[in-house]
Amino acid sequence: MNFKIIIPIILLFAVTTLLADGFIVIPEPVYNPEPFPLEVIYHHVEVEINDQVAKTNIDQSFYNPSSITLEGYYIFPVPESAVLNDFSMFVDGKETPAELLDADKARAIYEDIVRQMKDPALLEYSDQAMFKVRIYPIEPRSEKRVKMSYSEILEVDHNTFQYLYPLNTEKFSAEPLSNVSVKVDLNSKRKLKTIYCPSHEVDVVRKSSHHSIVSYEEDLVKPDRDFILIFSQSEEPIGVSLLTYKETGKDGFFFLSIDPAIDYQETEIIAKDVVFVLDNSGSMSGKKLKQAKKALIYCVENLNRDDRFDIIRFSTEAYALFENLKHPKGENISQAVEFIEELNPVGGTNIEEALNLALSYETKKDRSRIVIFLTDGKPTIGERDDEKLLNKIEEKNQDHFQIFTFGIGYEINTHLLDKITEASKATRSYITPDEDIEIKVSNFFDKVQSPVLTDLKLDYGSVEVYQNYPDQLPDLFKGNNLTLLGRYEGEGKTEITLSGLMQGKDIRFNYPVEFTAGNKTYEFTAPLWASRRIGHLLDLIRLYGESDELRDEIVLLARKFGIITPYTSYLILEDEDTRVVENIIEEEYRTLAGGFADLPENRHKIEQEYDEMGLKSGERSVVVSREFKDLNLAYNIEQTRQGQERMAFVDKEGNQILPETQVRNIQGRAFYQTNIYWVDSELQNQEAENRKRIQFGSKEYFELLYRNKEAADFLALGRNVRFFMDNVFYEIFE
Repeated sequence: MNFKIIIPIILLFAVTTLLADGFIVIPEPVYNPEPFPLEVIYHHVEVEINDQVAKTNIDQSFYNPSSITLEGYYIFPVPESAVLNDFSMFVDGKETPAELLDADKARAIYEDIVRQMKDPALLEYSDQAMFKVRIYPIEPRSEKRVKMSYSEILEVDHNTFQYLYPLNTEKFSAEPLSNVSVKVDLNSKRKLKTIYCPSHEVDVVRKSSHHSIVSYEEDLVKPDRDFILIFSQSEEPIGVSLLTYKETGKDGFFFLSIDPAIDYQETEIIAKDVVFVLDNSGSMSGKKLKQAKKALIYCVENLNRDDRFDIIRFSTEAYALFENLKHPKGENISQAVEFIEELNPVGGTNIEEALNLALSYETKKDRSRIVIFLTDGKPTIGERDDEKLLNKIEEKNQDHFQIFTFGIGYEINTHLLDKITEASKATRSYITPDEDIEIKVSNFFDKVQSPVLTDLKLDYGSVEVYQNYPDQLPDLFKGNNLTLLGRYEGEGKTEITLSGLMQGKDIRFNYPVEFTAGNKTYEFTAPLWASRRIGHLLDLIRLYGESDELRDEIVLLARKFGIITPYTSYLILEDEDTRVVENIIEEEYRTLAGGFADLPENRHKIEQEYDEMGLKSGERSVVVSREFKDLNLAYNIEQTRQGQERMAFVDKEGNQILPETQVRNIQGRAFYQTNIYWVDSELQNQEAENRKRIQFGSKEYFELLYRNKEAADFLALGRNVRFFMDNVFYEIFE
């Protein structure tokens, strides 16, 4: 049997196991000895989930750019773990029957394709059954539309469900897809709590406590990772979902999501004391002050009934509107709006007096305490030394206000603002000249408008956890979840206790959970944790200075988990340069070699960026602060890829390449494409007791594949792979 690989048509999903890409093979190709891929025009997925049942509808269009009519077979691999119902497939509107082949027959077809066409990407399907459908005709220079639908029963683990749709088509598609979209209509009889997509940036619209819409869309993209949606159900006022990943014999990683209900009554919302502090110095003239004033008016007009507030404007001196906290009643709101509208830009920047005044209000323990601080400058009047000013603020903040800072423009002291937010358990935001202040501030205020639990504390019972991020727990707000990533040692069933203040009363919630001993289902938690840890360590270097310990840990984590940014790549390159020269590692085991790393201009650029990391103000300082914040709060894989555009390079064929496309996370560690080889980062951490060189496609090659199922993930990377497995250094060569 002689096959020609053409293209993936359909992707399917499993609950915890990848269900493979569909693709077309062309028997007895008419011409062209190399694989000739069709072009995917669009890939649309619509999913309806009702409790535990998911129905997926797929609509794709493919283009045959050749001048020849092609005949082929659509092949759809199906693993044993999948339980499918109502499978149907339509080609150009006509229902097409599919033949189901068992795993043994399917394996023979996969092996023959790999032998003939040298496409190891198919090896990840080598132990799976398949559907096979004849596709004819595939007309020249025309589109072929394929639609498919199926239903599946999702597995459940402690009220937590996972839906997985394999969206990884990069290894087959000839060109970027014009449009990719996934829409999930999520319905539940019980209240929905966690709704989380670790793989992609998604929009989540909660229609009610039982119904949500989750959507992802992107243009001109080659998807390189599967779409994962995790959701949980609970009738508790605050839900908790725990996901764990652990390799045998090693400490594990966990992801904890704390999710308040969205249907709290007004009487259940914690009242808050809010002090708005606005810089109206001379540098705020024009558009900046105009937008900031609109933002403040929006916030004031959207305070809750039992809240209290005041407004402080500052320049050379600081002045308060009321000089005490007032309820948002009609006359107070009118005075506040008038006060804001009459603000004019004038004078210097007295941050010390402004925050000293903001932190002087008397408040109560049963209220959420917030300062919203907007400035576009550095302190020019009063205390101007960062550390002295920070110490004064910390001494004054005895009522534990959270100080949320908004830096406007580039001429700000990012170090000072970042340290203020860190010390007060708040978050920092920066608004560049091309961004709208009103939108950024009002969106933030919507998120913190309704506190439901303050002074949070977590107890993990019998399991010991460490290096959790965020390391200080903020208040919990209605409609906004709090996610933590950390490490754990030990395993087994335990109880997580969440405690805090609700309406001034101590309250505790207990959740039975299990920290698994060897679960590999949620392996995405490892790079997400590494991103947060690296963001924290980079912030320490930026704000407090560098040390060998910080550099070494960043290098170790970034290389192992594939967190490649301009800053981490510089440290990795420098580390590997030194260790190759000192014969600590072999040149062939470098992870950043070839492509990006071989261009002197790229090396110079990332070295310069690393050296500029400690700047306190200017555009670079703002960019660094924002990127480190995103690393330190990484919620999905996309957010771990900071600064990729600045690291892009052009390959020998003239294609622009992003370094993220040369990194893959497999079985808890990163692989790097270096020239023709994919290199396992684990090779630098092991002693070479045994070495084996195996030629791609040889008898020994397939024996390795069938002897060890885990090898398929590594072999599927390409025809030249170096990896570590079972105490052996393997080199697969073409």
